[in-house]
Amino acid sequence: VPAVPADAVHREREDFLSQHAPGGERLVTLALCPEAPSTAEQVGHVRSALRRCMELLECLIVREVEEMGEELQGEYESLRKTVKDRLGHLLHSTGALLENGEGGCPPSPPKQCTEDEVEGSDSFAAKLWTYRVLLELIHWTDSASQTLHVFHTEKHGQQQLL
Repeated sequence: VPAVPADAVHREREDFLSQHAPGGERLVTLALCPEAPSTAEQVGHVRSALRRCMELLECLIVREVEEMGEELQGEYESLRKTVKDRLGHLLHSTGALLENGEGGCPPSPPKQCTEDEVEGSDSFAAKLWTYRVLLELIHWTDSASQTLHVFHTEKHGQQQLL
């Protein structure tokens, strides 16, 4: 039996886990605008999903600060801030790409932070909800990466034709 590198097993497990959210449902679901959206419309769609992820992340941060009693300063909080900042930059960048009116998906209404987001009030339920929010963030940032790659390739191809 050939040896399988440990990192390959780890990647396979990560891929499996990122595709299977606890509870079986995604927290962020959006209907595509037309039947066969253009790449620009797909960028708009992904941007709407990323905005929803930002709202969930902000709710998560508010909830954590309320539970801890204050904003802590440590590695976790630093990483959380970095994730939020990078997501904000991705939202700004995708918005700048769509400034010329492309990608006309209507924005989803802003989400209010509520206790209903978390099923249960114990520590495990809060951690499970945090995990689900992070899975959504992983899913939609991966989707954005793929969509933006196609968008860039198409734009670069159009520029070469000119």
